[in-house]
Amino acid sequence: MDFGPYLLLASLEGAVMAAVLALTAVGLSIVFGVMRVVNVAHGEFFMLGAVFAWWVASWAVGHPAIGFVLALILAPILVGLIASAADMIVLKRVEYDPERTIVATIGLLYIIQQVTLMTFGPEARPVQPPFNQRLALPWFEFGENGLAIVWPWGLGTTSYKLFVIAAAIAILLAVWALMSRTKLGLYMRATQLDRQMAQAFGINVERVYISVFGFGAGLAALGAVLIVPIQQAHYLMGGDPLLLSFIVVIIGGLGSLSGTVVAAVLIGMSDGVISMFFSPTLAKILSTLLVAFILIFRPQGLFGKRAA
Repeated sequence: MDFGPYLLLASLEGAVMAAVLALTAVGLSIVFGVMRVVNVAHGEFFMLGAVFAWWVASWAVGHPAIGFVLALILAPILVGLIASAADMIVLKRVEYDPERTIVATIGLLYIIQQVTLMTFGPEARPVQPPFNQRLALPWFEFGENGLAIVWPWGLGTTSYKLFVIAAAIAILLAVWALMSRTKLGLYMRATQLDRQMAQAFGINVERVYISVFGFGAGLAALGAVLIVPIQQAHYLMGGDPLLLSFIVVIIGGLGSLSGTVVAAVLIGMSDGVISMFFSPTLAKILSTLLVAFILIFRPQGLFGKRAA
């Protein structure tokens, strides 16, 4: 194949990564934006979503789509409940102090990781996709007779990867609608702007915090359920999503959902292209350098607001 088809293939792989990364990073951004909590255990909630997806799918009988749909529903709920319980048991006790919550979530990270290892073992667990038809992709070239459609050998993707992209877009639109069009979203935004004023108007801030922490973890679990038929569930898989989510949130602007989505697309697409043509390590290095430049020249992020 020529360079153009390779670039299209790399862009599609990057779009899949960007879709999952956007879900994971938006969950992290919501938690920080509303609670001002840096959740270092966010990657482990992603990992739990993948492991629970495998566990639910392995118990389901019949067509793989049945197990996948059950995992898509149950895994985020289970992870959200665990995160909400962690908020009540741990974060509430340290009064959401920024320094102590970092230490507390580091502890949560190791607890979740080791409990998962002892419960499910160290093996990587595959999940069968509900559908996975191979789709050939066309390319356009100028020939003797003008513009023509060609079908380069090896240029293709799968129906499931296209579904991941579409599902992530639909979920992100639902999150936007929740935050901007519902009473719960209003409570979240009021708590984000001024916690004391929200309490004065009768908003139960502790309940909002519990809901937000569980919701953020559930979004990470949703991303994991979508990606686990492409990758495999493993108790150590939370590291990369955590690192990339922090990179995305910093670049987009802390607490900015639109900035987080734009940064996720930027990082995901560039990671897919650079990983295919060069190496995944180089992609991570360039992402880290981009964060350094953002922190130096625009510390509030691309879409963040400068502190008054």
